Amino acid sequence: MSLKVGIFGATGLVGETMRKCLEERRFPVGELRLFASERSEGETKTFHGDPIKVETLNESRIKGLDLVLASLPAKSSLIWNRLAANGGSWVVDNSSAFRMDAKVALVIPEVNGEVLDTAKSHIVANPNCSTIQMLIALNEWHKKAGVKRIVVSTYQASSGKGAEALNELTDQALAFGRGEAVAPATVHADRLFGNLLTGDWAMGEGGFNDEESKIIQETRKIWGDESIAVAPTTVRVPVWNAHSESIAVELKEPLNLETAIGLLKVAPGVKFAQDAAEWMPINADGRDEVFVGRVRPDPTCANGFLLWVVSDNLRKGAALNAVQIAELLHRKGLLKASQ
Repeated sequence: MSLKVGIFGATGLVGETMRKCLEERRFPVGELRLFASERSEGETKTFHGDPIKVETLNESRIKGLDLVLASLPAKSSLIWNRLAANGGSWVVDNSSAFRMDAKVALVIPEVNGEVLDTAKSHIVANPNCSTIQMLIALNEWHKKAGVKRIVVSTYQASSGKGAEALNELTDQALAFGRGEAVAPATVHADRLFGNLLTGDWAMGEGGFNDEESKIIQETRKIWGDESIAVAPTTVRVPVWNAHSESIAVELKEPLNLETAIGLLKVAPGVKFAQDAAEWMPINADGRDEVFVGRVRPDPTCANGFLLWVVSDNLRKGAALNAVQIAELLHRKGLLKASQ
């Protein structure tokens, strides 16, 4: 069964990666349509070796699509994703626009894919990249012993802010290497090369930035438990791709180290190695797994563990997770060819 698939935001970093994931995973695409802004119209991309012209988003052009993988800014997502869903398409949205909408499923297939069985909307939300890797790492422990509290510090790559941010970091590194003055930042909040940024996201209520608030709210929605305490600190680091996280988790019930490690070794989507030297962002770049290591008891907390988690934020943190949601919709018989 071949499906008519559209990618909204097809020329961005996530959109490009969505196309690659569809190709690599042999998703049953009969026709692929690529949509982007006017400045990208007419660009040529390839899919399984065939050329595809990029189109500008237009209401008449998006009719008849069975599936949309969307990576647009949140404001644009509210418009175009609703139009597509109202026209009968299943839409997997990578923006934050619908994540906390009570009618929209927020899905990590390895964690809560069953919520698609009772989906109330044809829009499915992709969680934040940092939330995805954290919950995949902790989910088997949560099922076994229950998560009570999480303290997480993130080390987030430049690619999380898009292609222009990557170019800016590269230009800064090249200028520094040539002994030239590093130009002021225009994409990141400040110079990133040789620096760390805690202010690379807009500030919100209670002293938490937008990224931190997403981690708190999305964790509770995905696990269906508003009582879980989540204390995040997000940091942008001078890494081109792949996010890292240092996590301290307190469980509700005791779990010995041997059992905890055993659960990680069989956890869906997880690649475990106790030696965290193996799990660096440079090694996770281009990989699909969530890498977990340095698991040890927290000596300051009963039923607590400390761990290190690394994942490619463009793949599992965004594009791959969206494609896996589409695969799950297809397996469940929810996503079907319209003709």
